[in-house]
Amino acid sequence: MQFDIRSAEFWDEAAMHQEMVRVFDVCHSCRVCYTLCPSFVKFFEVTDDIAGIFGNVEELDTEQIHLVTDLCNQCKICDPICPYTPPHALDLDFPRTLVRYNFLRKKREGVSLRDRMFGHVDLVGTMSSWFAPLVNWANNHPLIREQMQEYLGIHKDRHLPKFHFKTFWDWAKCHAKRQGTGKDKVLLYYTCTVNYNEPDIAKAAVAVLEKNGVECWIPKQQCCGLPFVDSGMPDHFMKQVKANVELLVGAVRQGYKIVVPSASCSYMLKHDYPDYWPGEEAKLIAQNTYDLSEYLVMLHEQGKLNTEFSQSAGKIRYHQPCHLMAQEHGMKPKDLLQLIPGTEVNPLQCCSGHDGAWSVKTEYFEESMKMGAPLFKFMAADESACCASDCPLSALQIEQATGRKVIHPIEIMANAYGVEYKK
Repeated sequence: MQFDIRSAEFWDEAAMHQEMVRVFDVCHSCRVCYTLCPSFVKFFEVTDDIAGIFGNVEELDTEQIHLVTDLCNQCKICDPICPYTPPHALDLDFPRTLVRYNFLRKKREGVSLRDRMFGHVDLVGTMSSWFAPLVNWANNHPLIREQMQEYLGIHKDRHLPKFHFKTFWDWAKCHAKRQGTGKDKVLLYYTCTVNYNEPDIAKAAVAVLEKNGVECWIPKQQCCGLPFVDSGMPDHFMKQVKANVELLVGAVRQGYKIVVPSASCSYMLKHDYPDYWPGEEAKLIAQNTYDLSEYLVMLHEQGKLNTEFSQSAGKIRYHQPCHLMAQEHGMKPKDLLQLIPGTEVNPLQCCSGHDGAWSVKTEYFEESMKMGAPLFKFMAADESACCASDCPLSALQIEQATGRKVIHPIEIMANAYGVEYKK
């Protein structure tokens, strides 16, 4: 595998083709992921059609390869079950190989206006927050949505995230940092989606961390860069990585742990930064980054978590996002919520089908709803239960399909403590 964007080999078309053939040949022979996602379904469909079950994948043409790569939404759920990922000798990474292929493809073909918009989330988020009431009105107006579908390729029926005039960063600037009662201190990497669209998640995180005597530092920060990866914009991505590495490695060296409330972003810092930014700095960041629930469970295991909850959370239907499952540290949010007395957690790991901007695109919206159907059925099965997910976009997808409000586990924790955070 070669994922160092700064190397010449990464951009070598012949080397890329050779690697695609190698990976496709292994996957074609294995078939563990046969029905895992639309990308693999299409992969085996085109390879069987042209080559037969034990045929030669080198015969695939560019159009057939695109059928496979376009359906990969980078959910990463193939990684934990793949028998050939490192340290296996075959050294295979299907989704990241497709990312590399997409980078080279976009370099040849150019990046569309739609993908540029989806990539520049900080720019779009900042401007949309300035005019939040107008933007939210426009995003729900049928005639405007028809135009967005025709000219931008954004499906007219896709529910879009709500923007807030006061972002989480606006709130954080006015929130006095409290010193923790112990030695634990974290940098809250609040993420772009939480900042612009779901600020209450980060507010709840601060409230829960402070309830447990943890010093919470909230510096101004940038998107992790994942939208630039999805949009095929490596130069912009590497600028984001550079800025984040400088901020985060400095915090780690001062004794801070990095805590992230969104699974996609914690996965990015833990698993992608060390590959795309080789060196000790990215490795140091990865070693000190925690998903929010993972960090709180660690506190509990150390005997430091406050378990004096003032109220029960009742029944919860919990969705574990793909990027959290791919981190392979169990169901920490479930473990955390079960510490609340009188709480019953019924979990399910199942792809919601949203995955960033993939399901927003006109050509993939209906496919995304089919992907999430098992999850939607699970979440709608018990109307007396609260619905929870660590992924704000999965929450949006579930709400669209079921009409049920979905909240982050950290908000359930804050409510169980009885702390006020929605200010």
